Amino acid sequence: MIADKFDVFLFDLDGVVYIGPDPLPEAVESLQRLRKKQKSIRFLTNNPCTTREKTAKRLRTLGIEASCDEIITSSWVTAQYLRKENIKTAFVLGDQNLKWECQQAGIDIQEQVDVDAVVVGWDDQVSFHDIKKAANLIQKGATFIATNTDKTFPTPEGPSPAVGAIVEALRVSTAKEPLVIGKPYPHMFKEALRDFHPSSQAVMIGDTPYTDILGAHQAGIPAILIADNDFKPYPSARDLRNPDVVVPHLKSLFDDNINVKPSVTPSFSWPDNIKAGVAGIIFDKKQRVLLIKRLDNGLWGIPSGHVEPGETVEEAIIREIWEETGLKVKVNKLIGIYSEPSSQVFSYPNGKISQFITSCFECEVVGGALIKTSNETLDANYFNCDDLPSNLLPMHPMWLQDALAKEVKPFIR
Repeated sequence: MIADKFDVFLFDLDGVVYIGPDPLPEAVESLQRLRKKQKSIRFLTNNPCTTREKTAKRLRTLGIEASCDEIITSSWVTAQYLRKENIKTAFVLGDQNLKWECQQAGIDIQEQVDVDAVVVGWDDQVSFHDIKKAANLIQKGATFIATNTDKTFPTPEGPSPAVGAIVEALRVSTAKEPLVIGKPYPHMFKEALRDFHPSSQAVMIGDTPYTDILGAHQAGIPAILIADNDFKPYPSARDLRNPDVVVPHLKSLFDDNINVKPSVTPSFSWPDNIKAGVAGIIFDKKQRVLLIKRLDNGLWGIPSGHVEPGETVEEAIIREIWEETGLKVKVNKLIGIYSEPSSQVFSYPNGKISQFITSCFECEVVGGALIKTSNETLDANYFNCDDLPSNLLPMHPMWLQDALAKEVKPFIR
């Protein structure tokens, strides 16, 4: 049974242990049974509108044993992060609970002209004036920090808007990406596991694939989803939002017929979006391949980029090669289409992570002159295919290998 396999149990609260004022069926009894088995328990909640003390008291009122040290709230972890990063002043878009946690961590939250950070939680009384002020401070250089980016939270009346609604307003108006503290990001999981030996076997139990399950898998922890029989898994076996097992309630932790296999830490970061990409392989008369040294990461690679709105992939690669190298090309043939995440997921300086579906073409130079540097490149040169730079982008050798293959049929990888 699951209860015997793990040492540490991480529980989401809303939708797993309780909804509104009431505990969920089998929750109280199941947690008592885990205590009797001497299991370690942590309660993780993205709710920034509470403190550890209040959450522990609420659980005890429901008949659930809980201490403050076992509670990990997004408001508390956010305040701890501010303290560790030596942030002294903050403008807080949140209720009194988040503000109290920040003050306990030594953060000055009094209104000031300039602050070190803007911290976004939830407050029903947040106004457009507050959002405007926060946006102005972010534009002036304040660090943009969000307790979480949950779109909704469960209530007895159904899903209600959550912190993500305010975060998105600031993201759109500032073109800045927030540093997110709560699930599915790593800060909360690291804090929850801080007191345990690395060899301890931990498992996450939650009700939301995008926060609980994804966050656990990114941390290398198995994940159990509390859901009914209507749950439909995501199509790809690599999708980190897919739980290791789905159960109807916490009593299932003690079912001898239900087990969880160990999770494997993913080989790629979870992307925020999927983009259409293009790449163009150009050989000279000596069968050398053209490579550019990219300005954004200092690595060598085949000329590549993304498709702009309204472009065909052919138009996109012609434009990208012109912008990066000064060469005019025509497209001769498709080499392959690539989306394998371990090589097609990229992290950008602004914090965004994108997975590309890249159409790779063989191209022929028909005009222009090769330029060594541009707005996107540090260098450009032709290389023998058996003597490529060591600091080459990881997926590009595969593209080149497929371009050199004798098979005519394009590869799909």
